[in-house]
Amino acid sequence: MFEGACHCGAVRWQFNGTPDGATACNCTACRRYGVLWIYGYEGEEIEVSGESRAYARNDSDGALTFHFCPNCGNVAWWRGAHLDKKGRRRMAVNVRLSEPKTVAALPIDHFDGLNTFTDLPRDGRCVVDYWF
Repeated sequence: MFEGACHCGAVRWQFNGTPDGATACNCTACRRYGVLWIYGYEGEEIEVSGESRAYARNDSDGALTFHFCPNCGNVAWWRGAHLDKKGRRRMAVNVRLSEPKTVAALPIDHFDGLNTFTDLPRDGRCVVDYWF
């Protein structure tokens, strides 16, 4: 299990599972937010709490809403606007809101969300390498 909270502690998430890695994306939103994502489904791997505010982004795959704390401004998760064929909602949580030692060893996955919309090869870096 992994947990994260915004700086003031008002918005929290819990990830019940074992992520393959944390994704660094270079799309127009993620590169500005400086986030690292782990993915799952709302109510399955991911539970969220606290009152958040959302910014809705419309893209070619449908809408995403990026949720942030209205008090301290930290981006905590994104949520897909549409359900998949099994009735599930895709989400991702920002592991940068976790305590460093709990996520330090997660390998970094690179996603080119700006140009090619494809996964790129791993380069051996882990979350801890992005903090120092």
